[in-house]
Amino acid sequence: MATAPHPDGRTQRPGPAETADTQVIVVGAGPVGLLLAGELALRGIQVTIVEQRHGPTTESRASTLHARTMELLDSRGLLPDLGSPPCEPRGHFGGIPLDLTLPGPYPGQWKVPQAKTEAVLEEWALGLGADLRCGHTLQAVDDRGDHVEAAVTSRRGDRVTLRAAYLVACDGQDSTVRRLTGADFPGTAATRELLRADVGGIDIPSRRFERLPGGLAVAARNPAGVTRVMVHEFGAGVRGRAGAPHFDEIADAWKRVTGEDITGGTPLWVNHFDDANRCLTRYRYGRVLFAGDAAHRQMPIGGQALNLGLQDAYNLGWKLAADLGGTAPAGLLDSYDSERAAVGAAVLGNIRAQALLLLGGPEVEPLRMVLAELVAHDDVRAHLAGMISGLDIRYDVGGPGHPLRGARLPHVRLRVGEIVCSTAELLRSGHGLLLGIGSPPPGTVPADRIDTVTADVDPGSPLAGTPAVLVRPDGYVAWAGGPGGDGLAEAVGRWFGSV
Repeated sequence: MATAPHPDGRTQRPGPAETADTQVIVVGAGPVGLLLAGELALRGIQVTIVEQRHGPTTESRASTLHARTMELLDSRGLLPDLGSPPCEPRGHFGGIPLDLTLPGPYPGQWKVPQAKTEAVLEEWALGLGADLRCGHTLQAVDDRGDHVEAAVTSRRGDRVTLRAAYLVACDGQDSTVRRLTGADFPGTAATRELLRADVGGIDIPSRRFERLPGGLAVAARNPAGVTRVMVHEFGAGVRGRAGAPHFDEIADAWKRVTGEDITGGTPLWVNHFDDANRCLTRYRYGRVLFAGDAAHRQMPIGGQALNLGLQDAYNLGWKLAADLGGTAPAGLLDSYDSERAAVGAAVLGNIRAQALLLLGGPEVEPLRMVLAELVAHDDVRAHLAGMISGLDIRYDVGGPGHPLRGARLPHVRLRVGEIVCSTAELLRSGHGLLLGIGSPPPGTVPADRIDTVTADVDPGSPLAGTPAVLVRPDGYVAWAGGPGGDGLAEAVGRWFGSV
């Protein structure tokens, strides 16, 4: 058997294989895996995170949190840990400026480096009891029907078999779990790419999706003096290379497009992304589930990729915990696949359109001109802003029709007795919520799964005029109705199980 290098340079032979039990194995300790682990641990689920890196990432990577993601982080009390990130109300759709302002407390784009997001989520998940194993590489996955086994090699070369009820792949667009399981991943291959680098020691003009005769250029300098450059040459295909591009390649492309020389700078991080667009046929394969970029691959335009993945985890966590806790009604875990696959398909569709607008050559200029005119109409702007921010998501929750049914619970201030709080604060227990407006809500609900609250709201509140709402743990309204509670019992049974 091959030997493995010891961290201090010595050679160490692999130790004997060991077996360990947990309830859920999460593969990948990026933001998606950490949020999922925290959601599970919040509900008392034993979760083990397997991560092949030896420590936290120091690369900037994704840096945008959208309004819906900020709301869900607020519902877990995590926003103060992010500090005071800058907010930019202006975003874009395929490089066309777009005001992202919509009703809610967190409009726009919030600029938080991925390393910071990961640090906050890791501290939260570990504080709740999640087990993080860095330097562990997944070698095999075996769904045994009544449980799943994962063969893992530690940084010391020890072999460990983890047994769990479920395994969730949160290991990115090149997912090892997806490869090992052979999960079907159809879609379109990459035809265009964007090169990017974080560079210190350069002084060049800022550019926001500037289309020049030879290509697209973006340059933005952060407060630390590091400039992120991104460049695409019109008509250039996807270059065959192993790993990340060399900085010289990026600098050469930058000079051909802009005429500027950035070779004197210090590259701190270089990578590229392309317009490959793929999505799993299913997000669940027996006891193996997928979330984030492991489930869908898309060009990371406008920060949507990270936010889509975080919202996958938020949808899955409470459902998986209910299944393991024995309270899940039939079909609850499968609803993760049906709900998030539909959202993923919609996001991947808008990203394909944006990739064409952003990286297409002169032939797309007429289309860009027409769209820029349409965005000037507020209903078009609001539609696109809702799509990008995630505020437009509405699930098919069944039951009688109501304007709030299936949509997110409006983020508003309300009064519970003498206390003034937000709707997000009412969700911090991780339970569902039966909220009565102005008077106690009707019906009987399982108190171990649903918190019952009576509150008053201002007359102009989006909740005014609705006597009661039943809210899922992920913040989406499962039922809304009158004081008689018609349809409430059915909604409770569908999403929370029997009383």
